[in-house]
Amino acid sequence: MEAIAIISIFVLAVFVGFEVVSKVSSTLHTPLMSGANAIHGVILVGAIIVAERSSSTMELVLSIIAVVLATINMVGGFVVTDRMLEMFKDKNRAGK
Repeated sequence: MEAIAIISIFVLAVFVGFEVVSKVSSTLHTPLMSGANAIHGVILVGAIIVAERSSSTMELVLSIIAVVLATINMVGGFVVTDRMLEMFKDKNRAGK
């Protein structure tokens, strides 16, 4: 029964997350990406701590995969944020 409750919470979180993100206006995406990058940094630190404390090989492999995915997610977020901020720069000042 506990597995069904966890899966139900996950599915509800996916639907709520999709609805919240899809309703955000385009002018707010850059600040939200910056906040999301900070959260991904915390997730990366948590994944590193879990990797350090893993006791079996399976835990170590899964935690290293989590570290790699969190790193890719965080770096990708910074790249997207940088590209979005480039769109708001003045074209005349960019060449100087």
